[in-house]
Amino acid sequence: MPEPMPLTRPEAQSSRWLAVVTVGPYGLLAALAAVTVPLRWSDRAGMTLDLALCLATAVWILLMFTLRPAWRVQPVPMAVFFLGLLVPLTALVVHSGWFGFLTPVGYLFAFGVLRWPYRLAGVGAVAVLAGTAQASGIGKDSVFGILLYLAVVLINVLPMCMFAWFDRHNDMLVDDQKRALDETSEANRRLEATLAENAGLQQQLMVQAREAGVLDERARMAREIHDTLAQGLIGIITQLEAAGRVDVPPAVRDRHITNATALARESLAEARRSVDALRPQPLDDAGLAEALERVAGRWSSRHGVAVRVTVTGTVRALCPEVETELLRTAQEALANVAKHADAGRAGITLSYLEDEVALDLRDDGRGFDPAAVAGGFGLQSMRQRIEGLHGTLAIESERGVGTAVSARVPFSETTEPRPAPRARADAGVAA
Repeated sequence: MPEPMPLTRPEAQSSRWLAVVTVGPYGLLAALAAVTVPLRWSDRAGMTLDLALCLATAVWILLMFTLRPAWRVQPVPMAVFFLGLLVPLTALVVHSGWFGFLTPVGYLFAFGVLRWPYRLAGVGAVAVLAGTAQASGIGKDSVFGILLYLAVVLINVLPMCMFAWFDRHNDMLVDDQKRALDETSEANRRLEATLAENAGLQQQLMVQAREAGVLDERARMAREIHDTLAQGLIGIITQLEAAGRVDVPPAVRDRHITNATALARESLAEARRSVDALRPQPLDDAGLAEALERVAGRWSSRHGVAVRVTVTGTVRALCPEVETELLRTAQEALANVAKHADAGRAGITLSYLEDEVALDLRDDGRGFDPAAVAGGFGLQSMRQRIEGLHGTLAIESERGVGTAVSARVPFSETTEPRPAPRARADAGVAA
């Protein structure tokens, strides 16, 4: 099956080609007819035949091509037109050899209106007629004459067929280039559409990110207020209530008032630092281990519960966010111990493991059912803090046994080892 080709070739669409095939065939036919009259004057019958064939050829071209511009891009009408053109052209060449000068018209139409591979056959047929015209004076009554005739025909057919083949190859290159340009244009159009769509999606993502950032900041501020101001106010109220009891000795009352004053000052400092988005006060001039010891020491002195702080492993530098969230988690856990546990002692262990840092806090208080208080803000705050660092928080408790809180956070890729500070075995001071 012939491969599909465009209905028209570039030559057929050019104004130059149209001008040539619109005027040229008629002019050439008129010139050859004028030559035929003196050459065939002695042979009136032959002259009449040649002139009739010239007229038939002109009429055929006029009716099938010149007056039918819409047919020029239709393969079937053009194939019929070319086959019909070969009939009078063959008769003219066979009858009068000088009509071989009309074969360029056949080449023009073969290259211009025929599809591949029919174009190759049409060019070959016209080349045979051109060779026949050129060999019209050669006698064909001998083997030598026939061979010479065939040689002349081949001299015409082979070059013209090769030219048709190269012309076809050039058409394919042009078609490939046009197809590549069309594909590139389509790809550019799709790319522009994709970029426009991505720009819209990016705008939506930016809006969503801003909204998520606002929600995260609200949650963070809620945790900050709960872990600093709320805990401080609760501690102040507890100390003042203890100082206001009638049966409290003056020395104990003074101690409670002193503790309440210290808590108020610490809460005020934490409030200012929260507004300024700074790290917690204990982390200003110390690492996480030292900050835990300070927090545990102050908490122990206020609530009369001994706290032991232990550091294991090689201390490594943590990013400020990790240190802040772990310290806040420890503060929240200690606040829960003071409010609910009624514990006699507690322990904090900071462990620097191979690929994560672990903070464990245990007490020997009354314990509770974790499922029953899972929705409490304090527990939610601790869980959100740790999970926000891609860590995990586990809470284990049993009534009458105590509670264990374990937070684990993977090391940041930017942390670097540093020498471990001197760890103190006991940071707590029993009341």
